[in-house]
Amino acid sequence: MAPHDNRRPFKRAAISDQQKRRELSLLRQAQNRRDAQQQARCLASSILSLQSAAPESQPEQSDIELETVPEAEQESEAFSKDLDVRQASKLRGPEVRKWFARQLMLPEWMIDVPDRLAQDWYVFARPAGKRCFVVSSNGTTVSRQRNGSILHHFPSALPAGAKIRDGSGSAQSYCILDCIFHELDQTYYVIDMVCWNGYSLYDCTAEFRFYWLNSKLEESGACNAPSHYHKFRFSAVPVYNCDQSGLHAAYTGVVPYAKDGLLFYNKHALYQTGNTPLALVWKDENCSQFVIDTDGKGEIPSQQQVVLELQDDRKLVTSDDPPVLFGCLDGDIIEKSGLHTGNLLRFAIGDGGLSFVDGKLEKADLIYLGKSNRARAFADSYSKGFQLKSL
Repeated sequence: MAPHDNRRPFKRAAISDQQKRRELSLLRQAQNRRDAQQQARCLASSILSLQSAAPESQPEQSDIELETVPEAEQESEAFSKDLDVRQASKLRGPEVRKWFARQLMLPEWMIDVPDRLAQDWYVFARPAGKRCFVVSSNGTTVSRQRNGSILHHFPSALPAGAKIRDGSGSAQSYCILDCIFHELDQTYYVIDMVCWNGYSLYDCTAEFRFYWLNSKLEESGACNAPSHYHKFRFSAVPVYNCDQSGLHAAYTGVVPYAKDGLLFYNKHALYQTGNTPLALVWKDENCSQFVIDTDGKGEIPSQQQVVLELQDDRKLVTSDDPPVLFGCLDGDIIEKSGLHTGNLLRFAIGDGGLSFVDGKLEKADLIYLGKSNRARAFADSYSKGFQLKSL
């Protein structure tokens, strides 16, 4: 009889709940398919129809009008789906910025290494620059930043992106690209494709979207040098399977743009608006100039900061779905500062720092600094707080 083995298998305690949320996100996507074509049309219509309300010289213009459509089936996506320019309702200032910001798929900070990283994930070097949506339709092309302000209004070689002799294309022909504008070479680097020539890709996996991005973008002539009917060049970024060689190429490889970290996309993920654990960002001093926050002068503050949203019960929460509670704000501060529910507030991380137990926030030493910048659309994610803990 074999001797009894008293050894117990060791299971590492969870660093965070990010893996669990990744699994839940994939499950939710499989169970709840959105009306992707309607989502794409609403977004394209809104971006283009609002161009006259926010000229390039006044990016913070507040008299912007949007219109509502019926309530969304999924509560977490309601704000990004229930607005359209075709029905009567008005949004101004912060609401417009929040609406546009919610249309982008935003990565979480990488807290732990995903399961099946080599098999199920892509990796690529993120270009440094301005994140924006680029929409081409009815013979024009418009790019809008995360806060809703117009970055450029220009002709392009994208389908229906310029008024040319052959016509500007049918009303159903439009494109929506998720881009980063790189100032140094005046190039739009396309990191994702949301809609192409009227065909919505919201409900397509990242694997399919990246395949189409590389094939269709090159065919369109959008990657060509600028010309009269094509003011800015577009370029796809090199995307790798996230195995050892792919990671090495993305991390150390030479690219024509300044790097700002690495982006990781789950191959099976749909284009999910807002924060998602199915897209991750990693930064260190070797692959980004912006590893930690800097002030307006580019200097590192003595204390790192976090932006949180004030709720009606004085709670301070993140932008996650569901939001994560960081603490409560003293009632006297709220009254003296004239704060209201929904305000975005800046806090410095005090000497006590952030304490996590089994991947969950237990205590936060927060020092109130004031309201966040007007251009800010929503609070930081929980994963940023976790990342600040490691600095």
